[in-house]
Amino acid sequence: MAVMGKAKEAGLPLMKLIKLRGMPILQQLNLEERLLRTSSDNWCLINDGTTSPAIVMGLSGKLSELVEVKPVLQDRIPIIKRFTGGGTVVVDHDTIFVTLICNKDAVSNVQPFPRSIMEWSGLLYSEVFKGLADFHLRENDYVFGDRKFGGNAQSITKNRWVHHTSFLWDYDVKNMSYLKLPAKVPQYRLRRSHMDFICRMKEYLPRSEFIERTIKALDSQFSVKSISLESIDVPSVSEYVHTTKLLTEQDIQETCTIQT
Repeated sequence: MAVMGKAKEAGLPLMKLIKLRGMPILQQLNLEERLLRTSSDNWCLINDGTTSPAIVMGLSGKLSELVEVKPVLQDRIPIIKRFTGGGTVVVDHDTIFVTLICNKDAVSNVQPFPRSIMEWSGLLYSEVFKGLADFHLRENDYVFGDRKFGGNAQSITKNRWVHHTSFLWDYDVKNMSYLKLPAKVPQYRLRRSHMDFICRMKEYLPRSEFIERTIKALDSQFSVKSISLESIDVPSVSEYVHTTKLLTEQDIQETCTIQT
């Protein structure tokens, strides 16, 4: 825990915490990008579930390779391309989202590079799950044993970075059928199906306890200050061009035609 210890010795930077419940994932992603690009503060957003199922893809993800498009269109499941990299996830009211947005010098010994940020996050969440389960950071995933429950994505700018995670507190088996097995998978997955690869956090702890433990772990790294969503003082969505996009049915059809 050397990284965590050095952060405390250097003095704790301020982190503003916003706790949300059921914010639509598109609205959340737009807020995250706005805070990354227009604010100079450190932020943590915790959103306890989103309103309805949606598929969220990384910025460079190829739709035809990642999503079963026909049933998604039939069931009218929204598809969103977010502003960060990473893989494709299905999210709903049983997904808990934790987003960390930091200045590049906010945490001692954490460099603005993907692996450095990921390793620090693994240390942070090892505190969250301490004494509960066999938690590990495996490649870019959070796992209990060898089963994934947390997927991560990042975006890094000149002076700031965002690291956000979707945690599977629970999941609907049908929703997982909307995803294809990607051509590129973590080595530890070993070509396992979605059902054999993922697990439910609810089997390990209540969702409220997870949120409390996360805030407590952050409090050892930062001086955490809770604020309301309404008190955010940065340019509004109308004044800022965001890159996260809700795909239209035409977008989906055209993309699949091009990519196949």
